[in-house]
Amino acid sequence: MNSALLLIDLQNDFCPGGALAVQEGDATISVANQAIGVCKSQGVAVVASQDWHPQAHGSFAVNANAEPWTLGELDGLPQVWWPVHCVQGQHGAEFHPQLESQQIDHVVRKGQNVAIDSYSAFFDNAHRAATGLHQWLQQQQVQRLIIMGLATDYCVKFSVLDALQLGYEVELLVEGCRGVNLNPQDSQQAIDQMQQAGAKLITLADLR
Repeated sequence: MNSALLLIDLQNDFCPGGALAVQEGDATISVANQAIGVCKSQGVAVVASQDWHPQAHGSFAVNANAEPWTLGELDGLPQVWWPVHCVQGQHGAEFHPQLESQQIDHVVRKGQNVAIDSYSAFFDNAHRAATGLHQWLQQQQVQRLIIMGLATDYCVKFSVLDALQLGYEVELLVEGCRGVNLNPQDSQQAIDQMQQAGAKLITLADLR
């Protein structure tokens, strides 16, 4: 069975010092590098997603005249108003400098449509447009995905749920994930939801 490692949004803005920093977000980088090493030794493809927003993105609190971290509606969908983050071509959108990004075989960029947010690496939040990731994985005849990254309760969760819906066998590398946790239990609830939907929880030791 062909497999791929899918790294979700391991970008500067989601790590300490970034515009939308996840607590201990940078702890995922060494896990990612170890996973990359194992996967490369086994001939497993490495894929990564990047949040890649235009400056005028509708999910940014400043563009919605709203307070960051509050809730509203964008394009008919519930929306968290985020601080400006991962703007195309800016430092915050780049992969974390310690990530061995030269080992990545394919990068998919998401969140480029100003009118709708895109948490999943596969689709926008309304499933109106696809990113091209599924098509690429199909071309590689990938059936199993090992998924990790940032953040557990948003982009990781929605990527995992979409992958399962698309028919992939999904393993969640839990130690390689960290969450936003707007509410304290958000990450644990996201992990429970992914597991209930069919994702298998694994550790780095399981990769070897």
